[in-house]
Amino acid sequence: MSIVVTGATGHLGRHVVEQLLEKVPAERITAVVRNAEKAADLADRGVRIAVADYNVPETFDGLFAAGDKVLLISGNEFDKGRVGQHKVVLDAAKGAGVALFAYTSAPGSLTASLADDHRATEQLIVESGLPYVLLRNSWYHENYTENLTPVLEHGAVVQAAGEGRVASASRADYAAAAVAVLTGEGHENATYELSGDTAWSFAEYAAEVGGQAGKEIAYTTVPVDTYAGILTGAGLPGPLAAILAGVDVSIEKGELAVTTGDLSRLAGRPTTPVAESIKAALKG
Repeated sequence: MSIVVTGATGHLGRHVVEQLLEKVPAERITAVVRNAEKAADLADRGVRIAVADYNVPETFDGLFAAGDKVLLISGNEFDKGRVGQHKVVLDAAKGAGVALFAYTSAPGSLTASLADDHRATEQLIVESGLPYVLLRNSWYHENYTENLTPVLEHGAVVQAAGEGRVASASRADYAAAAVAVLTGEGHENATYELSGDTAWSFAEYAAEVGGQAGKEIAYTTVPVDTYAGILTGAGLPGPLAAILAGVDVSIEKGELAVTTGDLSRLAGRPTTPVAESIKAALKG
């Protein structure tokens, strides 16, 4: 039996594989990647590398085996039909008769268009008949802390989220939940609403960044169209900018402020405070 992780060299996937290596022998882990060179370090540590592409269904032929546990990390190619990409992996897993199929989804409370592909994928997974786990990941600290350069340059956190709060957590936290499911028992057909233990506001976030950086950082809230324009001005494609701006609308409504405790329970520890991720980002 292998534990198979797709998108294994991505931001979240790497955390999952690294944490799996602490719990199971390397030869029991299969890292699914598009570029084997990016996974050379994992291969050196004994992890099995499988090269496959969501956009090329035949690359998944024979990749899975009966008894495998699979983690499908959702794709990030918003323009290539993510539901169809996910179905490629699901169909291959179903054909092999895997023991568990876990998927990184979006919070059940999220109504923004970002959630649409996730809901459609969840439906396909539930209908597949495979034992499944839906890991409904909330927002990541890194969505913000990895973009501190313009914040520090302009002395401002700019969002379209009003006074909304975000119960985010670190990628490592979400990875820990996935690893708990992949290495544990009794998670079949479960849905976990994963979020940080504490929800914070952007005013609090701006104050924390400013305090740690030793400079004045203000929080400025702008209309959603203005924010989408800022994102496109920063180089994001228009459709993706609209999706991300739509998430801010959901944040203002409180849709990402939900705290269930599922994440810290699965991880076996409290979630990482956003202040810690800010500190790490400022250290570079």
